[in-house]
Amino acid sequence: MLQKTAMIVSGAGLLVSWLYGEMGGLDTSWLAVFLCGLPIAWAALKELFIEKTINSDVLVTIAIVAAVAVGEIFAAGEVALIMMLGMWLENRTVAKAASALEEMVQMAPQTARIKRQDEWVEVVLEKVSCDDLILVKPGEKVPADGIVANGQAAVNQAALTGESLPVEKRVGDEVFMGTINTNGSIEVVAQRVGEETTFAKVTRLVAEAMERKAPVQRLLDKWAAWIVPSSLALAALMFFLTGDLVRAVTILIVFCPCALVLATPTAIMAGIGSAAKHGILIKSGVALEQIGLVNALLFDKTGTLTEGRLQVTGVARLHSVKQEDVLRVAAALERHSEHPLAQAIVAAGEAQRLELPEVESFLVHPGNGVSGRIEGKEVLVGNRRFFTEMGVSTDELRPLQEDQEKTGQTAVFVASEGKLVGMVSLADRVRLESREMVGLLRLHGVGEIAMLTGDNQGAAAHIARQAGVTTFFAEQFPEAKYKRVEEYRKRGLTVGMVGDGINDAPALTAANVGIAMGAGGTQIAAEAADIVIMTDDVSKVADAVKLGRKTLQVIRENLIVSSTINLVAVGLAMLGILGPVGGAFVHNATSVLVVLNSARLLHYLSTQNKQKRTTPPAHSSCESCTCAKGFCEHVRNSCNFSTIKVNYKNER
Repeated sequence: MLQKTAMIVSGAGLLVSWLYGEMGGLDTSWLAVFLCGLPIAWAALKELFIEKTINSDVLVTIAIVAAVAVGEIFAAGEVALIMMLGMWLENRTVAKAASALEEMVQMAPQTARIKRQDEWVEVVLEKVSCDDLILVKPGEKVPADGIVANGQAAVNQAALTGESLPVEKRVGDEVFMGTINTNGSIEVVAQRVGEETTFAKVTRLVAEAMERKAPVQRLLDKWAAWIVPSSLALAALMFFLTGDLVRAVTILIVFCPCALVLATPTAIMAGIGSAAKHGILIKSGVALEQIGLVNALLFDKTGTLTEGRLQVTGVARLHSVKQEDVLRVAAALERHSEHPLAQAIVAAGEAQRLELPEVESFLVHPGNGVSGRIEGKEVLVGNRRFFTEMGVSTDELRPLQEDQEKTGQTAVFVASEGKLVGMVSLADRVRLESREMVGLLRLHGVGEIAMLTGDNQGAAAHIARQAGVTTFFAEQFPEAKYKRVEEYRKRGLTVGMVGDGINDAPALTAANVGIAMGAGGTQIAAEAADIVIMTDDVSKVADAVKLGRKTLQVIRENLIVSSTINLVAVGLAMLGILGPVGGAFVHNATSVLVVLNSARLLHYLSTQNKQKRTTPPAHSSCESCTCAKGFCEHVRNSCNFSTIKVNYKNER
């Protein structure tokens, strides 16, 4: 709070000085010099004499002192304020990460319903012990890791394991703390509680990653390590040789001008501003620099490369039944169910503008399906196990179902009057822009691109192929994702992690730069990440990388230009041609040049996107689509469920 107040007062002082000059013989720019400059000078002294390091704080302090020495108080205050703003942004990021950890802990269920003397009693989570019998109703979170002892339910594990589809849980299946029961009631025998649960382990991984994340040496700090000693040594040498203090001070002024100090923060601020206009929230200058250095990007699958929601991908029919009728009766029946599969089928029926008939005698069969009477006929909609129990054969469509399960799709069978009439296929669909984004990342020098998912090997391979990713890792729980990031970092790569769920939080924190899909993702992921994509457009990851690369280029240009001018000015100062006043002029002129160069970043993404929109994509087949657009219109159409309708005819 004090830091923020100091910046506000300093900014006001600089504004008054710029508008009115001195007031009553006092330059209000001194407010910025004292309020922002003194903390930086104190930090520089500690780094120099205690930590024995030379970084940008030392360079900034010398620049402020040199500017004050020649009467450039406004310039000194301006430098101090800009650097203090950068420090505040980075401190704010650290605080956000800590709040993410707090929020993650709070997301755990706070109470549990356990059995005590033949009665269900609600207790605080701390009173749950191993072997307690817990009741979990629809919509509730599972309060402990355990085994289902009674009942059936569809449990949404996406936030913890990354699986895109709800998992049907029956007696003997394992459930995890923090996952959500979407329908059906289950009784769970607690096996791991409190700190022993998978959820608690994920929380610990995030905390450890935060502690272990090494501080990043910024580009300016690397330059400062040799600029500061060089300028001091040269100034001392000149004083020793000539005895001329004015020449020595002039060397310090021109060697460490505002331009060199402004080189990084002005480019960073312009880059962050450009990103914000395009729905990319970059939390710190370090994050922008790191995304520009990334050469390995790891992607979570669900909600990142895919849309993160179930959609109907195909309708198969048997005999003389129309495909529209298969979907119509399925949607009519599922309209009365709250299951995620049911909602996707209903949405598909509505998208086709099908007129849904009335349903009588509707009945839910937990964990299996639904039944009811439509237009006088008994209709069943559900999984293969349900149809087996009801005595309806699914053999005619079993080959198709098995093929689809290998690619991560889920099959829902439809029967009328005890006879199988069709099947509706559902899956989490790959985002249309994913393949384009992967191609652009490779174009911009990201050599390692991999997908991490909790899905099985077959489903992972199918999604990776559609997204254009050649490396993938299946069945990855949070700890496994975390270890993958560590493996890539140990190889000396600068690693970026892109995700959207609680299960991604440890990996997001462990990576050099974490990128969260903020629109549909969890708040935990957004807080743990360094960069947040504020929309559902994953192609903005490529935009962030492009912007980071361009920002680093502009910073290098600023440093090279300002350093070149400085060296020329130092030579003139050593010859006695350039005095303190001339040094101050060079000081300001170079600063203006740096600011103008950095300002180009404000419109960089707009220019790039405009060029991309005016480049028409090439077209190719579904199996080998490698055009710039990724999924061209041909593929876009073929991926629509209304055009993938499989006809299974049997005229027997």
